[in-house]
Amino acid sequence: MSANVPQNQEDQEIDLSQIFQKIGNFIDGIFLSLFEGFLFLKRNVIVLVILLFLGTGLGIFLDSTRVSYDHEIIVMPNFGSNDYLYAKVSLLNSKINENDTVFLKDLGFKDAQKINSIKIEPIIDVYKFVGNDEQRLELIKLMAEDGGLTKSVENKLTSKNYPFHALSITSSKRVTKEGFGNPLMQYLNDSEYYSNLKKENLKNLEINSKANDSIIKQIDGLLNDYNKNTKGSTSSLVYYNENAQLNDIIKTKENLIKEQGKNRLERINFDKVIKEVSSVTNIKNVKSINGKLKFVAPFLLIFIFLISSMLLKFYQKLKVKYNK
Repeated sequence: MSANVPQNQEDQEIDLSQIFQKIGNFIDGIFLSLFEGFLFLKRNVIVLVILLFLGTGLGIFLDSTRVSYDHEIIVMPNFGSNDYLYAKVSLLNSKINENDTVFLKDLGFKDAQKINSIKIEPIIDVYKFVGNDEQRLELIKLMAEDGGLTKSVENKLTSKNYPFHALSITSSKRVTKEGFGNPLMQYLNDSEYYSNLKKENLKNLEINSKANDSIIKQIDGLLNDYNKNTKGSTSSLVYYNENAQLNDIIKTKENLIKEQGKNRLERINFDKVIKEVSSVTNIKNVKSINGKLKFVAPFLLIFIFLISSMLLKFYQKLKVKYNK
């Protein structure tokens, strides 16, 4: 057994020497590649500078011709017009994709040729969706119990019923309120059926508000009469607390006042079938490489030149090898 030890040590020394030799060759290869790269850059410095300036100029030109603007309008569909809103936006987007400028100009879109696309998405807000509706609250509770709340609130059928929705529009040039915004809202509100619903709803709202005002006045009259009759009585406070009928009247008045506040808000929101809540227009799109081609183009040209040079060098090596 002891006779094998020197042989093993010799083998280990040979293996170590080979490893160090390979490491040395690898390091030499790295330095050689760096040196060759430096020589290549030195030989082609003029070409690289020309490509840098050429790419920058080309990028500036492309940036000026590839300008894109984003616009967002937040709307609120009333009177159950959610599906109607989505259908109208889908039709409009199809006409834009077909470049049907006649259809768009007939609707009053002066900036029709500038528009690239329009899409609509719900603004997911579970709290506003539920509001004071107990049935919707129970529905959300059932969804949460089943563990599918996140998927359910983002489901198309559910999401269409959220109160607010965002219209996202892209255009190749700036648009104006008169040339696009106003015609768009007129187009979305162009429905005889929902316009009639709006009129009747506003009438009902007005009737309800007048009736509530009348009831509040009657309640105030009853409370004033009661205060006059119990004025100076030491037991008036006790009677106030123990008289359930009187407490119900006061509670009714509080509810009516809350309802009147809600009616005043609805009178503002319900003046249109599709109510425009806010709009932001002419935001320059700088996503992806939009507006950045002046930086991307020169590096792209230099990259293509370097790859082409490497492939050419590799081809020449193969040609020499196989010619032998």
